[in-house]
Amino acid sequence: QVQLVESGGGLVQAGGSLRLSCAASGSIFRINAMAWYRQAPGKQRELVAAVSSDGNTNYADSVKGRFTISRDNAKKTVYLQMISLKPEDTAVYYCNADLVRTGYYYGMHYWGKGTLVTVSS
Repeated sequence: QVQLVESGGGLVQAGGSLRLSCAASGSIFRINAMAWYRQAPGKQRELVAAVSSDGNTNYADSVKGRFTISRDNAKKTVYLQMISLKPEDTAVYYCNADLVRTGYYYGMHYWGKGTLVTVSS
């Protein structure tokens, strides 16, 4: 069984910083891309940042310059460093991984259960 477990969410005041972590575990042969999504109240889930297996990154326009995604392949972990947080960043943040399970040929997407980030004004 594959699991993605997020951590690092919490309450922070505007202008503050948080770092989210997501660790993958289970019968995993290879992890391709990893990403962070978020869903704010009353809004659809949106892509925040993604990082490919070779380290290429992309970001939503709303977070570019403030958030940094990175990964540690040895730990099967992806991070999201968030600075200059705004109330608009308040959302449940979900980890996503495109990975290949042991015994499979192609990757599939897996989701974590989410971690809540609340930014107060």
